[in-house]
Amino acid sequence: MSANDNAKNLPNTLPAGYRFNEFEIKEVIGGGGFGIVYRAWDHLLERTIAIKEYLPVSLASRAEDMSITLRSERHQRLFSAGKNSFIKEARLLARFTHPGLLHVLRFWEENGTAYMGTLYYSGMTLKEWQQNSAQPIDDAWIRQLLPPLFGAIGTIHQAGYLHRDISLDNIQIQENQLPVLLDFGSARKEIGNLSDQTEIMLKPGYAPIEQYSEESDSEQGPWTDIYALGAVLHTLVTGSPPPVSVVRCIEDRYQPLTQLRPEGFSLSLLNAIDRSLMMKPHDRPQSIDELAALIDLPVSTVEELVVGTTAMLHREEVPEPAPEPDEPVALAVNPAAGTAELVTPRRARRLSMPLALLSGIAVLAIIGLVVILNQRDAQQSADTAPAAASGQAEVAPATSTAPMMATVYLKLTNEETVLLNGTPVDVKPNNSGYASLNLAAGSYKIAVQSGNDIYSQQLEINKPGTWLINPGL
Repeated sequence: MSANDNAKNLPNTLPAGYRFNEFEIKEVIGGGGFGIVYRAWDHLLERTIAIKEYLPVSLASRAEDMSITLRSERHQRLFSAGKNSFIKEARLLARFTHPGLLHVLRFWEENGTAYMGTLYYSGMTLKEWQQNSAQPIDDAWIRQLLPPLFGAIGTIHQAGYLHRDISLDNIQIQENQLPVLLDFGSARKEIGNLSDQTEIMLKPGYAPIEQYSEESDSEQGPWTDIYALGAVLHTLVTGSPPPVSVVRCIEDRYQPLTQLRPEGFSLSLLNAIDRSLMMKPHDRPQSIDELAALIDLPVSTVEELVVGTTAMLHREEVPEPAPEPDEPVALAVNPAAGTAELVTPRRARRLSMPLALLSGIAVLAIIGLVVILNQRDAQQSADTAPAAASGQAEVAPATSTAPMMATVYLKLTNEETVLLNGTPVDVKPNNSGYASLNLAAGSYKIAVQSGNDIYSQQLEINKPGTWLINPGL
């Protein structure tokens, strides 16, 4: 790949020629709301590397002396927490030598922020491959992709960690066709954990329901990453991710692939995808080995992969790594989707379903804003939300002339009243106990009046999506 125009036009970037001792910045190759990725030259070892810079643009900007300055002192806590997670992620990735995992060479702090130097990988992200490659994605191609990918994910799990951010954006297909699982996105998730603002949090369709829980001892395990991997495969097979898990809790309209039977894919693969996307965690495969057995595939070992990747890992002039992942947005109050954390030796427990899911949404205030940033995903969101809202009353602010942008769900009883910016609106709960509002862009105070008590929540809607709120929190 070559640096794209969008990357070159990113603000706050370091200029070409900037030096970190032996490392010289050559060009910007990617970036997003939480960091910038550069192609750099290592003058000591005479090779190209990639450098990732921690820079959350909502919290900080670059000064004339190239240092990072906070936009406001009130952002210090969030910025520091994100930087610490960025450094922890670098240390974690540096532990692994699996060729299917992003290999960190070193990390350091400078300019008031942190940096991560990694190998410089060829190829394109799986999302770019799906959109641009002339090679068809069929059963045989997926079966070639999965063993090394299983090996990379299994290596993380065997070390007692979870990835928690597997998606098409975070899997890179190299020129030799082997996949590399990219970074964990720990910084943005940590900032999302601590922030009450609408921040980038979970990728819609890829995050299972347990990742939306704010409970510190949430029931996450290998099955959490397996759900996300199932969503990746679902997207490759059908062209779109499965319905968002929080919406599936209200009304599950997931269509099993074993019933749809898309042409060109084996029944065993389709069944494995359906099993991976089960809402109840204990209904999914509990390990990568179990998932691989469903498809009758091996899990590639490091030794099997090293033979085919050693030459690639030491090439000097190769295309740059993929840009930062696209940034879907979700509003969450301390969901347990933070940095990669040890999941052992705590014994893996199972959620009690479906009561744990539905009551957990209401009691634990699982709050999700699902935003699609490209036209295709935006259309999917528009198609999914009305279907999930079937049978529910809907309302839009009478004074708004802007198009509908968001569907907001909230738990409601027949005895409770909803107030929108202080005005009662006629909405009733559906059979699942949820009411919905269709709202245009703008600021809203949504309140629920229950007897003499009123509970409210302020929302700022500026992008399309699906929200699940709990004003009683």
